[in-house]
Amino acid sequence: MKINIITPLFATAVLLMASGCKKELTTSPTTAVSESLIYGDVNNIEKVLNGTWAYMNDTYFTYANPGYSTILRTSDAMGDDVAIITNKYGYRDAYEFTLANNQTRLDAAWTILYKVINNCNNIITKIDAAGGSAEKKAQVKGQALALRANSYLTLATYYQFSYLKDPNAKAVPIYTEPTNSETQGKPKSTLEEVYTLINADLAEAETLLQNYARPNGAKYKINLDVVHGLQARTFLNTGKWAAAAKSAAEARKNYNYMSAANYTAGFNDLSNGEWIWGHGQQPDQNTASYSFHYLDVTSPNSYYYSFMADPNFKLLFEDNDIRSKLFSWDEQAGREGYLRYAKFKFRADETGDIVLMRSSEMTLIQAEASARNGDLNSAVQYLNELRQARNAAPFSLSGNTESSLIDAILIERRKELWGEGFALSDILRTQTAVVRKPYTDATGQPIKIDIKDKNGNIQSVSTRQHTTLKFPDGSAFKPNSPYYLFKIPQSELNTNPEINK
Repeated sequence: MKINIITPLFATAVLLMASGCKKELTTSPTTAVSESLIYGDVNNIEKVLNGTWAYMNDTYFTYANPGYSTILRTSDAMGDDVAIITNKYGYRDAYEFTLANNQTRLDAAWTILYKVINNCNNIITKIDAAGGSAEKKAQVKGQALALRANSYLTLATYYQFSYLKDPNAKAVPIYTEPTNSETQGKPKSTLEEVYTLINADLAEAETLLQNYARPNGAKYKINLDVVHGLQARTFLNTGKWAAAAKSAAEARKNYNYMSAANYTAGFNDLSNGEWIWGHGQQPDQNTASYSFHYLDVTSPNSYYYSFMADPNFKLLFEDNDIRSKLFSWDEQAGREGYLRYAKFKFRADETGDIVLMRSSEMTLIQAEASARNGDLNSAVQYLNELRQARNAAPFSLSGNTESSLIDAILIERRKELWGEGFALSDILRTQTAVVRKPYTDATGQPIKIDIKDKNGNIQSVSTRQHTTLKFPDGSAFKPNSPYYLFKIPQSELNTNPEINK
């Protein structure tokens, strides 16, 4: 039986430069070019790797599904702190937990991840026999292994509950050899099996990339820091606390925290010294930038501005915190009373680079892993290191328990990583429930605020807030709900009868 989603990918090579992305080479599909030509030389194989990265990030399925970032935006929309404007185009289904009805988005996520896996499988299995230097082959193979690991880590995160709930739960199929449209589909493997592959891929990538220095500004390239960051995420998911803290420390050691000015500059620039990994954009190659049409709620050219903030989210910040300066009440006609959080902003040319990993995330992994491992003093040290960088008051361990410290770290993750794709993944990972509360006064009515209309007159309006406070069946949010999980698309179920065996 044919499997629907694993098909040869166009051999499109994209070279991303320090200034953004630059198209270098476009060839025919791999089915129309001699395989020996494509995979016979390491330089051509690197072009396949670059093309795989470009495919992963710059493939439209619809305007609401621009590449890999659609998975991250879906995660944000299903969490606590994004209050989606539901009459706007985009992520209403995710916000309302009706994602199972959106086959286009389900197809997009599944197809992106498995096509990346298949291209990486071609690279990994064929590069050793290719011509070229051993050093170059190690660099390309190491990056392909890490990119495959990232895809499987994403699948393990969203298609099954936490590894710590049940490592033997069936998750997704594993493919480590190249496939085509005639390949027999495989059944789901367990989370244990998926994470075993992820760990093996990252361990080999760590060895192969020991001496690799990526070109200046080429933060789309996977180097040792990115590998360590992926290991830190993996170890955090699987409860290997000491290893998670160690890998996170290695990942962030070359990346200083950004300044207050940079924090408010729009989260749109790969050159930010805190970014470990990201995807560059420029005007002639800017598909992934489309995510800013949802995230950016302040720029005039943002079409949808649908990712407003829950007013309760603002209450988590102290007034002196540099992040609190990003909040403002919307005063535009038709949007009065929504809470804008101006973390993401288009650049003047209507592009924005996509952030995939930052040193602050790694600090928070160090803090959480240390706390869960019983090293509360180190956990507080890491938490306060980041809070100091954001001009927030330090957390005091006095009078607090391990549980309250972990709660504080998880809240800090929400504050620091808002809009970067961690909302749902943290809920699944920690086996907690979505928390969405009304923003009301003592009488149960929406809290009123004063805003200026277009003529400068002050008017009192009700604050806009969450409109989805329960699951579609009317039940309360709870941990480990099937509503949180991404569903395998119907197209895959139709063409792979083995998948649920």
